[in-house]
Amino acid sequence: MLLGAGSDSEDVTQEAFVKAYRKLSRYRGESSFRSWLLAIVANETRNLHRSRGRRDGLVLRAAVADPTSEIAEDGAVGAVLAGERREALVGALRQLPVRDREVIVCRYFLDLTEEETVAALGWPRGTVKSRTSRALAKLRGLLDREEVRHG
Repeated sequence: MLLGAGSDSEDVTQEAFVKAYRKLSRYRGESSFRSWLLAIVANETRNLHRSRGRRDGLVLRAAVADPTSEIAEDGAVGAVLAGERREALVGALRQLPVRDREVIVCRYFLDLTEEETVAALGWPRGTVKSRTSRALAKLRGLLDREEVRHG
């Protein structure tokens, strides 16, 4: 899943569909049903990242405290370390101004079309186009700096 749910993507998707079903009466048709549903999936993925971040932090602290433990030897540490690239992207996204982050998430993480992004954000088409271009340039710069810093 593009939002970073990884192996938990089926659970995230299922939870999002359950929530969408329960809140179906709240859908007002102001945006496409697809963008409304994808926003719910994005929220569920953010919830997963928060809980995963807490869990991964505990795993790493336990592995550092006792490098010979089973925790240090199992695949959890490898998975945490493999997620560094994803974390770098998420970290760079968080450094962007809110409006830049919103347009990047809509266009590339939620895979919304330009029209759907216009509807979801309530911005003029030209603003979506220009902000997308500027936000991508800022994101590239942040990621380049991060790569130089960590080699």
